[in-house]
Amino acid sequence: MIISWNTTNKCNMHCEHCYRDSGKGAEGELSTTEGKKLIDEIAKAGFKIMIFSGGEPLLRDDIYELIGYASKIGLRCVIGSNGTLITLEAAQKLKKAGVMRAGISLDSLKAKKHDSFRNYSGAWENTIIGIENLKKAGISFQINTTVMKWNKDEVKDITDFGANLGASAHHVFFLVPTGRGAELQEQILSKNDYENLIKEIMLKQAHANIEIKPTCAPQFVRIAEQNNIKTRFKKGCLAGIKYCIISPTGNVQPCAYLNFSAGNVKQKSFGEIWRESPILKKLRTMEYGEKCGTCKYKNKCGGCRARAAFYNNGDIMASDTWCIYNEYEENKING
Repeated sequence: MIISWNTTNKCNMHCEHCYRDSGKGAEGELSTTEGKKLIDEIAKAGFKIMIFSGGEPLLRDDIYELIGYASKIGLRCVIGSNGTLITLEAAQKLKKAGVMRAGISLDSLKAKKHDSFRNYSGAWENTIIGIENLKKAGISFQINTTVMKWNKDEVKDITDFGANLGASAHHVFFLVPTGRGAELQEQILSKNDYENLIKEIMLKQAHANIEIKPTCAPQFVRIAEQNNIKTRFKKGCLAGIKYCIISPTGNVQPCAYLNFSAGNVKQKSFGEIWRESPILKKLRTMEYGEKCGTCKYKNKCGGCRARAAFYNNGDIMASDTWCIYNEYEENKING
């Protein structure tokens, strides 16, 4: 099981798609003591992988202490960063603290486009420097790319670029319109482009020497099976089932893009929230509506719950309207 803690809302960037609307720190962010208590509860609840993200986690003064604490009690620690603040000293401190992998954001091979999207001059150059520092410190890294209309034709080239840099993986995030991303709906891929790009990514995976994973696109499990492509991933959407996220102020959410609080760790233990929250228990029923509920890939895919909620008035169990599979099957039946 995987959990992500948005350790702070502080960020040195103002990215157009940020689901957290990061920038300034949020009032009431978890303290060091509260953070360590949370980490203890996460381990007790059976989670194995813990992602420290933000905002920009390196803007949190105690980040190395928190990562070190999590590492010592047996969690596999990952950091999610924009990469621009990873000096060699920072990379070495992350290594010493126990970071096993870093997820670094890179949205274009064209520096001006990446910088513009991130609203940060020099972002691309400093991100590459950060990656080189991770390599010097001996930390495995992956590239994280948010895909939209403007950069969809670059995705496979970014995979190759990452592989040449020595990346272990390329995770491709399909935009979900939440936070500041709600203002980018015109940049969301059409249903056909969404399906076709997932297929292109999975076909590339069949021959690539690094892992490629579509994220917030659970249909990739179905597409991989349809095309006899092996992948270690067996379930598409994990929200509330084997994954959740903690906000900077302690709210537990099923995923980053489902802005529904299952409870706050300042008021209840994380373990109790994870076990007993009605919203999480509801997601685990997998009793989806309409086409997702009758789809033969229901248990393997599950549809994107965040996308389903956004386009269905907040109904987290609604059908994922961005999936064309059942429409295609109906058309075949109806001739």
